[in-house]
Amino acid sequence: MVASMAGEETGPFGKRQSLAAELRRARDLAGISGRDLAHRIGISQSKISRIESGASVPSAPEVAAWADAVGAPDETRLLLASLTEAAFTEVHTWRAVLDGRSHLQDDIQELESRTGKILAFQPSLIPGLLQTAEYARRVFTLFDPPYPERDIPDALASRLDRQLALFDENREFGFLITEAALRWRPGPPELLLAQFDRIASLSTLSNVSIGLIPHAARAITSTAHSFVIFESRGKAHGDELPDSVVTVETIHANLTINDPESVALYRRRWSLLAQMAIYGAEARAFLATVSSGVLAAES
Repeated sequence: MVASMAGEETGPFGKRQSLAAELRRARDLAGISGRDLAHRIGISQSKISRIESGASVPSAPEVAAWADAVGAPDETRLLLASLTEAAFTEVHTWRAVLDGRSHLQDDIQELESRTGKILAFQPSLIPGLLQTAEYARRVFTLFDPPYPERDIPDALASRLDRQLALFDENREFGFLITEAALRWRPGPPELLLAQFDRIASLSTLSNVSIGLIPHAARAITSTAHSFVIFESRGKAHGDELPDSVVTVETIHANLTINDPESVALYRRRWSLLAQMAIYGAEARAFLATVSSGVLAAES
């Protein structure tokens, strides 16, 4: 994930890592400690550490204040401004991020581990954290560019390992799934029935909310594409938590969105979608109805 000064990225968060490296380099050249810099800028020392590690993306005013505090030359200021703008929305093609790697599940798990609340909307298939092993395996076989067959078991094992986080009561998970996603069938009817059973079971966990959006739900917003919000939960022990981040998977690339205004837009969309969903016993009854329809279609 280390980016060169020329701007090449080798991981899914390369641009923020490039910005982090340049900010750290500017501070080192100035001979200023992280504590001193934090005092000069007016932010916490722990946030300085997160910025320099790439865990947090600083705002444009924070970067400008950083440059002032270290006495950065004009050339460095221009580079930092450019990297800051680029880091707010990163685009990484699947071919680039998978080059020389078997899968990206470990990167996703690392991002998930830094946040206490995850909100996933999926209009086309079951979210990865809820997938059964066989459903997930078939999803991996449909990926384009294709996974080498030898890499699928490792990717599958890592995805299932990510799902253990659902049972951590100190973390929160929210899922919104459209009826179209429920009915998408990558295998025989038995595959979907097992998947529905898993969704119904996980929906009873106290820290997991699963909302289903039926075709018949009154639309108050569109279901354009999937997205996942990795949500900061304010402050802990008087200090800031890592920034909230949104990821969007497109056909050709993964987008990582750090810009606060854009993240707020996704939060608003989530809120509207949540109002269209059904939950709890009503959602489980709806799953049973869809299951009956799947069986009837095969008879």
